[in-house]
Amino acid sequence: MSDSQAWRWIIPLTFVIALALTVVPLPDWAAPWRPEWLAMTLIYWSMALPRHFSVGVGWGLGLLLDVAKGALLGQHALGFAVIAYLSNRMHQRVRVFPLWQQAITVGALLAVYLLPVLWVHGITGHAPGTWLFWAPLVSSMILWPWLFVLLRDVRRRWCLALSG
Repeated sequence: MSDSQAWRWIIPLTFVIALALTVVPLPDWAAPWRPEWLAMTLIYWSMALPRHFSVGVGWGLGLLLDVAKGALLGQHALGFAVIAYLSNRMHQRVRVFPLWQQAITVGALLAVYLLPVLWVHGITGHAPGTWLFWAPLVSSMILWPWLFVLLRDVRRRWCLALSG
């Protein structure tokens, strides 16, 4: 297989790795701070390749996360669809931001994703009792620059066929 066709398996592999990082067990002290790996990966690919990753991909990944976490079906799908849409709409502006401004933008997108999740938790009677519900937002913002650089290098190495 040529490098120009590698994107067919490399990009899905990044989502599989992100899903695995999202569901792998962590110690009790670290679990509330788990970054939103799958959401950040979706944001990256939606901004890097907006014609290929949009609301439908976000919805599908959200349903996959709902099943993996045993959550109410559609809970994460709604949030992922919204952040995929917003990432697509803002991709030309955000891609030229310095990494620290991108991290703030990603934090805002993740807050938009977490609000419907919080809403569903409240409706179903599983509302979080502490501010630690928002801890993944902070850890994701801190890790965004490294994830961005890693995925950008993957895209430049393996996904040149999609850039055109």
